[in-house]
Amino acid sequence: MLTDFVKAWNQGQNVDLYEIENDAIDHEETLWRALRSAAPWDGKDLLDLGCGTGYWLSRYARTTSTLYGVEPDTDLLEAAARGTADATVLHGSAEHIPLDDSSVDVVHARFAYFFPSPTNDCSAGLRETLRVLRPGGSLVVIDNDQKNGDFADLLRAGNTAEHQGPGDFILQWWQDQGATTQKVMSSWTFNSPEDLAKVVAMEFPNNTANTWLDAHAQQSALSYGYLLHIISKAA
Repeated sequence: MLTDFVKAWNQGQNVDLYEIENDAIDHEETLWRALRSAAPWDGKDLLDLGCGTGYWLSRYARTTSTLYGVEPDTDLLEAAARGTADATVLHGSAEHIPLDDSSVDVVHARFAYFFPSPTNDCSAGLRETLRVLRPGGSLVVIDNDQKNGDFADLLRAGNTAEHQGPGDFILQWWQDQGATTQKVMSSWTFNSPEDLAKVVAMEFPNNTANTWLDAHAQQSALSYGYLLHIISKAA
């Protein structure tokens, strides 16, 4: 049993809508370039930790040597396995990664598991992630910037600190783990304002996004600030 797994209320419950969200992410590739700069993976072995439906696996597979996707949600595993024939998709979680010690060069965790807060200690998952990293390898955690961009405005309106932890606490937690944190400004660009509204309503249920959506009714894009928390394992 994966004791650290809690089914995601967004992706886990709305797979088709979540794919529309994925399609909207980072059309200008600002985030993608920052990820490559933080920990290049060409010709290396990469783990997409919490890979969900495997949306990003086919893109990683273009240049990786060996590619793994680990996902705790059994409802998403089949879709992830179909993501690309070039990835090995495994059932596991941040605290239970089914790989050998020192078996990958890069780990990406995109909004998966690492939500440190005063009531949520992520140390066990961090130890397990460092176990599977080779010396000189890097963990890159893709996180929300709670201060900059349209999405940060939505996070504040939806009181994200209640669910993901206060932004200042998160930054201090990563600093205490020896991480560096990089800010990246990107965007979400949808095919229509209707798609944007549906995705935002999924991410911010209980009408917490209604005021923002009413004020941006004709928008099909929003600015999105990311934080990359980067830990490099000693060589």
